[in-house]
Amino acid sequence: MPPFRLLLPILTAGSAVLASQNPFQDKCSGFADKIHLPNVKVNFVDYVPGGTNLSLADSPTSCGETSQSVTADVCRVAMAVATSNNSEITLEAWFPRNYTGRFLSTGNGGLSGCIQYYDMAYTSSLGFATVGANNGHNGTSGEPFYRHPEVVEDFVHRSVHTGVVIGKQLTKMFYDEGFDKSYYLGCSTGGRQGFKSVQKYPNDFDGVVAGAPAFNMINLMSWSAHFYPITGPPSSDTYLSPAMWKVVHEEILRQCDEIDGAKDGIIEDPSLCYPIPEAIICKPGQNSTSCLSGKQANTVRQVLSPLYGVNGTLLYPRMQPGSEVSAAPIMYSGQPFAYSADWYRYVVYSNPDWDATTFSVRDAAVALKQNPYDLQTWDADISPFRKAGGKVLTYHGLQDELISSENSKLYYARVAETMGLPPKELDDFYRFFQISGMAHCGDGDGAYGIGNQLESLNDVNPDNNVLMAMVRWVEKGIPPETIRGAKFTDGPGSAVEYTRKHCRYPRRNVYKGPGNYTDENAWQCV
Repeated sequence: MPPFRLLLPILTAGSAVLASQNPFQDKCSGFADKIHLPNVKVNFVDYVPGGTNLSLADSPTSCGETSQSVTADVCRVAMAVATSNNSEITLEAWFPRNYTGRFLSTGNGGLSGCIQYYDMAYTSSLGFATVGANNGHNGTSGEPFYRHPEVVEDFVHRSVHTGVVIGKQLTKMFYDEGFDKSYYLGCSTGGRQGFKSVQKYPNDFDGVVAGAPAFNMINLMSWSAHFYPITGPPSSDTYLSPAMWKVVHEEILRQCDEIDGAKDGIIEDPSLCYPIPEAIICKPGQNSTSCLSGKQANTVRQVLSPLYGVNGTLLYPRMQPGSEVSAAPIMYSGQPFAYSADWYRYVVYSNPDWDATTFSVRDAAVALKQNPYDLQTWDADISPFRKAGGKVLTYHGLQDELISSENSKLYYARVAETMGLPPKELDDFYRFFQISGMAHCGDGDGAYGIGNQLESLNDVNPDNNVLMAMVRWVEKGIPPETIRGAKFTDGPGSAVEYTRKHCRYPRRNVYKGPGNYTDENAWQCV
């Protein structure tokens, strides 16, 4: 056997051959030296092979992401991008080996400054060159907004748009062919960010998938804040425990489940459901664990009513019935809703000591008048987006416990009225799908598996996947008529119990038979 010093040149030459056989990895290794963009500081560029459980040691603790499974080979570029003299975003771009010529931006959630790595991993695995940013601050608190309007502006619109501008430049630099089409995928605050792009930056995307959008956002903050004055603290006689909200939920199902023709534990169209909570007021001497006091029945009635302002105008529609079980520990918890409290403390009143338990509609009026950088995202004239050839597909779970699906219907009506377009004309560029049995952006009691995120992935067939349905609409001109959702037997990744085709608004699903309710062909969009 030759001595090691003689083997060394052979091993080195062999390594060089192996390296040259991986041009993608070579390109990634040298990419940092090619990035010379104004206001962009490259933190690192790493090659991440598929199958890696990527450590996210720098992710803020409150974001709750310590690692991310990456299934496909990507080149990961991490940057700091200045957005003003005293603000910046943390931006990442993931360039996949299996690139399809498509660019995509992800969004955020809540008030958060958290890069949604799970969305980046999902979309890059599908061949999208993907960007994601931290919304201009770190963590889930609203405290970074305090006396820092530049950070608020990043949150409202600048973070996503800046990431798109830089991301597109980098995509053209990394891939010789550049990109053909540009997409957006987000839910909740991410849904609002998608609509902000539609309204303010109509040329940023060819296709926008915006789920459970938090538009009408100032009023959404106030709506979320107004539940505490209704329920009071747990010691109050107006408060319902999560167990009592489950009793209420079962009564609402008893009253409304079969309106659609099928008894399946799901309210297919909550807009037809107006429950009567006094039906379960306790009889004299009845065990109160299975019925309500008169004051508790009134709490239920108020919770399921719209929020009106000081002058009687509608601020935000009602919470849709059917979401009680998941909403109870969050919205009706006997404590002020954290995001709303933060917004009022750090932005509306610039007073960290503001007492969220004192909220009233007078506060809602102050917040709405302020509306920094048009956070409302409520512009109903989206004709520039239409003229640019853009498509927007929005969906909303009809069991959403955080953002009422009624609000998406309200925006649809406002767009139709403002632009003077009936649904048949809106369908050309704007389609809205109601997803029965879906909670906030995923989960729920029904067929919520529509591929809007990895956690709700059934497969990538465009009929079963909202993102790939958008790709087919943009690139082949075939718009989605329905979105098929999967009901999992035991959560994402488990076997599919049944599928259901969700209708595009203003159609609704009605059970016609003759098969079981688990048969998607037993339902009809009417």
